[in-house]
Amino acid sequence: MSEPVLFTPTHIGRLALANRIVIAPMAQYSAEDGLMNEWHLIHLGHLALSGAALLTIEATAVSPEGRNTWGDVGLYSDACEKAMATVLQGVRAWSDMPIGIQLNHAGRKASRKKSWDRSTQIAPGLPHGWQTFGPSSVPFVEGEVAPHTLDREGMAAIRREFAEAARRASRLDLAFIEILGAHGYLLHQFLSPLSNHRQDAYGGSLENRMRFPLEIFDAVRDAFASDRPVTMRVSATDWVEDGWSLEDTMAWVDALALRGYAAIHVSSGGSSPAQRIPVGPSYQVPLARALKQATHLPIIAVGLITDFEQAESIVGTGDADLVALARAALYDPRWPWHAAAHFGAQVHVPKPYLRAQPTRFPGLFR
Repeated sequence: MSEPVLFTPTHIGRLALANRIVIAPMAQYSAEDGLMNEWHLIHLGHLALSGAALLTIEATAVSPEGRNTWGDVGLYSDACEKAMATVLQGVRAWSDMPIGIQLNHAGRKASRKKSWDRSTQIAPGLPHGWQTFGPSSVPFVEGEVAPHTLDREGMAAIRREFAEAARRASRLDLAFIEILGAHGYLLHQFLSPLSNHRQDAYGGSLENRMRFPLEIFDAVRDAFASDRPVTMRVSATDWVEDGWSLEDTMAWVDALALRGYAAIHVSSGGSSPAQRIPVGPSYQVPLARALKQATHLPIIAVGLITDFEQAESIVGTGDADLVALARAALYDPRWPWHAAAHFGAQVHVPKPYLRAQPTRFPGLFR
């Protein structure tokens, strides 16, 4: 059997990766005032022993108002930085897996209930609620409290907040930053004509709608350690007529390429409740494939990738360079171990767990 591509090394920028499996950022909604705690130590520590090549900290807010929910992790204060440092110290004591972070501002999708409470908006003035901001005063769901339209001063403040979070990420020695420009959050809100109705230099044409997200990318790139990669997560389509499209995303990737992005993580949707997503195994892979054909830089595919052969096919055929696991990793935190055993490959295993390897004890697992 030829060597599976899934377990061959690769790189993102200067960051060397042992295989093609990425643990995607997964919101836990378990922080207190933006501070990580023991849950995050258990959660990230568990995944850091998975055998994947890369671990991404969940969407982390650059300001209190930028949190999607009141349980979101933040990196906007010394207290947030200290709490994250404590968690990282515990994880790194037992794992050398590269760890990065996804930075986000939720915009009009901020101030919401946690996912297990249906993610509905919490109105300003109610417990755990606050006034949201966006490119235009257009609510995500009809009947919700509309966001305040960001003025130039507010946009400048958010640029500074992203830059400051990037500096904190450098101090924490994080291996990379992924900027969340997807799923209907603030940067995606500026990109999509469904949420951006501005009449100034930040709205209207595609070039104008890309302006603020590009300014955020520049701010993060300038503030983060120059030898470490900055990547972007994109929604390649809104799945809504007259919304953000794959063709728009290709132009967006071209613009990012001129600024030195290191990889694109290809997701979709999140900008409108009217979206019609054809959900199924690998449903977003065609989007990754289209972007892979348009750029020479790494593409990460995500979305209902659960089967070993499915993942190998995605990277083996060149549809993407890496695959990202989210819910599959929550369900089976040893997914990379099991995939390696399936293909006769090998992943890094902590010494206390060596006796659990099927390759050393044939017939141990059936």
